[in-house]
Formats: sequence, C-alpha cells, structure tokens
Amino acid sequence: MSTPQSTENGRTLSKINKTRFCIAFFIFSFAWMLALQIVAAVLLPQRLADIAPDTKDAIFGVLNSATALASLISNLIVGNLSDRTRSIFGRRTPWIASGGVIAGVSLFLIGILPDGVSIGISYCVSMVGLNMMIAPIIASLSDRVPEDQRGTMSAFISAGTLFGSALGQIVGAQFITMQIPGFIVSGVAMALSGILAVIFWPKERSSKDMPKEKADFKGIIMSFRPPTKNSRDFWLAFVGRSLLLFSYYMILNYQLYILQDYIGESVKDSAATISTMSLVLMVVSLVSALSAGPISDKIGRRKVPVVIASLLLAIGYALPWLMHSPLGMILFSAVGGFGYGMYGSVDQALNVDVLPNEKEAGKDLGILNIATTLGQMVGPIVTSAIVVATGSYGMVFPTAIVMVLLACVFIMMIKKVK
Repeated sequence: MSTPQSTENGRTLSKINKTRFCIAFFIFSFAWMLALQIVAAVLLPQRLADIAPDTKDAIFGVLNSATALASLISNLIVGNLSDRTRSIFGRRTPWIASGGVIAGVSLFLIGILPDGVSIGISYCVSMVGLNMMIAPIIASLSDRVPEDQRGTMSAFISAGTLFGSALGQIVGAQFITMQIPGFIVSGVAMALSGILAVIFWPKERSSKDMPKEKADFKGIIMSFRPPTKNSRDFWLAFVGRSLLLFSYYMILNYQLYILQDYIGESVKDSAATISTMSLVLMVVSLVSALSAGPISDKIGRRKVPVVIASLLLAIGYALPWLMHSPLGMILFSAVGGFGYGMYGSVDQALNVDVLPNEKEAGKDLGILNIATTLGQMVGPIVTSAIVVATGSYGMVFPTAIVMVLLACVFIMMIKKVK
C-alpha cells in the first residue's frame, strides 16, 4: 500500500488537486449529512410525534426501513450506471449535480406534506437523489485517487459526515418548535452538497471516448451481478460493515425517543441534551476522523483502527444502558463518536482496497454501500421491535454491543488488507 498509484489521467495527484479533492469530499459530506440530520434526527421524529403521537415509533421505523430500501436499490443502480456513463462531463459528475437538486427539493417537501404516506414517498425520493451523489463520489476514490492517499480522502469524507451530523442535530434542535424554516435550510444544504462538490474538485475528464459497455438487455442485467472471483475479502468487508452500521443506527436514529421515553426528558430538555451531545460529537469525531485516516496511510494498515473503533463503540453503547441518564447519552456521543470517527476515516479506503475489479468500482462499491443501507434498514426495525416487545429501550444497547463486536471479527478476517 506504500507505492504511489496513478490517477485517472495517469499521473499522481498534485498538491493543489489533492487539496481540492480534500475540500470537495469534506464539503460534500458535511452538507448532505447536515441536511439529512436536521430532518432525520430531530424534525422528522418530532413531526411524527405531533401528527401521530400514539404510533410515532412504528411509523418512524417503517419510514426508516422504506428509505433504506430506496437507498439500497438506487445506490446499486446508480453506481453501475455511472460506470457506464459517457459524457463530456465525465462518468460521475452529471449524477452528482442532478442528484443534489432532486434530494434537496424532496427533503424540503417532507416539512409541508400532511400525512405519513406522502412524507414517506418524498423521503424515499430524497434518498434516491442522495444516492445519485454518494455512489459516484465514492466510486471516484477508486478511479481518481491514488491508493496511498485514499485513507486521507476517506478521513475528509468521514470528518465532513460526522461534523455535518453533529451540527445538523444542533441546527435541527433550534427549529424543533418552528419546523418549516428548518426544512428549508435542510433542502438548500442538500441541493448545494452535490453542486459544490463538482465545483471544488478537479474537473473530471470527459468519458465520451471511453469504450462503451454492451447496451443490450442481457448485458445490462449481467452488469449488476455481484463479484464472485477473488471476492472473499470483499464479502467479509460487506458483512463487517453491515454489522457495525447496524449497531450504530440502532441507537443513532432513536436518540430523541431514547432521551424522551427511556431517560424521561421533556421535549425541551431532550432538545438541549441533543445539542450538547452534538457539540461533543463534533469535537471528538473531527479529531479522530482527521487523524486516523492519514495515520492509516502512513503505517499502511486499515484493520488496526477498525478494531480500536469497534471497542470504543461497544463502550459507548454500554454507557447510557448502565447509567440511564442524560450524562450516559452525552458520554455515548463522546466515546462512541470518537470510535465511529476512527472507523469512518478508514472505512471507504478499506472498501476500495478490497475491490476485486477496479474497472467496476461504481457497481461493486454500490454493493458495499448496501451495507450502509442494511444498517439503516435493519437497525431501526430491530430497535422498534425490541421496544414494542419489551416496552423499553433497555435491550437495545446490549444488542448493539454484540453486533459491533461481531463486525470487528469479520473485518479482522480480511487477508488482502493489513
């Protein structure tokens, strides 16, 4: 992993282009996550609590699962289609710019639609638009970034995501009693994420002259086949990532309800606690994300940060379970947030390193990104099922601990990556 690799134009990255990529990856990840967290972590659950207080948990679980499924399908399809796109603007750029607009408009509409069904449809459309950006952006790590710099780029993606997540919860909490302006802010931020990304990163080379893929029906269907040759490490990474994100989203998506229904805080107090948690998360995640990725590049290892991150996440999950207090949730943000930042900083670099065929990076990374979707989908379903079955969030935390430790085992079984 120490030998410099060439980029799409056959040269290593210049300092200015490396800087532009770092800025673009950070701004993109920050803006879309800021937008999503304003809605997903605060405004949407509070809106459901306002319009359907008796069934909010079940509806929220269904919405999270539906949007995760929309993300799963769209990420896979767009990743494949971006591999096959031939345009003067390149393979990835057209998808990124248009996806931001679609995601932004539909995210804003959630704030004015009157019922759970229409909100769910708009939310799903927003996830399609979001994955029109994410799939090509992540694929560009393979075809535009040298291998020995992917950890650094992954760190900037992770730092932007975590910073946006923390700030999004803070911003969302400010709009909890006046939601429409919050939905406007989220829609604008989402739309700008893709547009700013393609403005800041080095212009993508035209793909018009690249060999065209076979376009008949059989060829298109076959292009979606998952990798089977030399793919052991690929699938180990898939399972490990699924389990780790599964554990994280079990708690992340239910922070507001955990504070209100498990710990017993009021709406106002829970908003204040979320703001505190977000400030803590913002600091620790930036430190861990921006340090672990470059260190991973320097030492040529990906798995060591993942093991440490998994253990920190397990400790973070245990704290609110054992303490049963707002302080426990704040410490979850501190310890678990540091661990998640560390994992996220090397996650995408590890995923690119285990690709069986970099020529199909968009499609294969789309499959790996299904792991994110599975985590987003299964985590909330299990949390909702546990709450319905037990009447409490108590068993959610030990379940999450088991999942993250299993994730660590699968990732350690990878042989291709140190």
